[in-house]
Amino acid sequence: MAVLNRIAAYAPEMAEWRRQLHRHPELRFACHKTAAFVAAKLREFGVDEIHEGIAETGIVALIDGEGEGPVIGLRADMDALPITEATGVEHASEVPGVMHACGHDGHTAMLLGAAKYLAETRRFRGRVALIFQPAEEDGGGGEVMVKEGILERFGIGEVYALHNSPTVPLGHFVTTPGPIMASVDTARVTLTGRGGHGAYPHECVDPIPALVGMVGALQTIASRNIDPLDEVVVSVTEIHAGTASNIIPETAWFGATIRSFRPEVRARIQTRFEEIVAGHAAAYGVQAEIDYELGYPATVNAPDQTAFAVETARDVSGAAAVEAEGGREMGAEDFSYLLEKRPGCYLFLGQGKGAGLHHPAYEFNDEAAPYGASFFARLVERAQPLG
Repeated sequence: MAVLNRIAAYAPEMAEWRRQLHRHPELRFACHKTAAFVAAKLREFGVDEIHEGIAETGIVALIDGEGEGPVIGLRADMDALPITEATGVEHASEVPGVMHACGHDGHTAMLLGAAKYLAETRRFRGRVALIFQPAEEDGGGGEVMVKEGILERFGIGEVYALHNSPTVPLGHFVTTPGPIMASVDTARVTLTGRGGHGAYPHECVDPIPALVGMVGALQTIASRNIDPLDEVVVSVTEIHAGTASNIIPETAWFGATIRSFRPEVRARIQTRFEEIVAGHAAAYGVQAEIDYELGYPATVNAPDQTAFAVETARDVSGAAAVEAEGGREMGAEDFSYLLEKRPGCYLFLGQGKGAGLHHPAYEFNDEAAPYGASFFARLVERAQPLG
């Protein structure tokens, strides 16, 4: 089999929907226009139920199949990024400083395409729950929707999601069982000493040498405290100190991003991070305040559901176009909150070479939409077949 003929016929419509969304990007939970557009299309398609206002602007829509059966959840994210667009396309963002630089406009269009097909054909048992989620980029909208009870409220038993990739050939799928994307934590460490004249350092308590020592020592977490077979990132990404060449500052601070895949490794990193900061603070005679924030957990695919998703992707694109053991990425994704509660799978869908995600020149390739919509539709039909 290949891209569904009916969905292939929707390609111009999906491109039109996507470009309309692209012109009007919205941030975090404030996806009001996007949600209104999605809800209007769903009503036009004749879905059975539309539940709005979840996690402020999220939507869960339900389509009934033929006969009793389970409920499968399909998710698309809707939010954009605070980036000034540099694509030069006719349908470029009309909102200054905001653009769809990660393809969430395309994800939404693909799920709408699947919704139109499934509402027309209904060749499946049970129900499909279409999850349109805000605040994936910032705010953890997936966590909020889970906390607001969508999985229990709608009886969702399995969950699936796609993300486009400009590093994968058009129409190819990549996934892997187990962890596929990392957890992401952030830390900000503020050091307080005693400032003064740069000519008299002995009268001061300089936070800068303490900061430099901490930054160097934190690199030993990955190299000396964690099993080399566990992928870990501890990156100091911000350093702020001083205002003039002849002044020793009172305070200094640095920020870091911390990424890993296993909960026990994540906990070990935090412990060592705090121990290293405290030890260096004592050695240098400064006060240290640590703001260590746990962010999105690792995105972990269930083995059985991943194997099923791989077979479905092969049904759409052919065996040669599906990589079933594609490895892990150190990026993070809040679909992880759904996968913590329900088995499922997260996959990457290739859209061919182009500017990278979160780049001002990034543009979703509309030719990828029929592959994604067909995958979602076939997933439902194969997971909950009639008869």
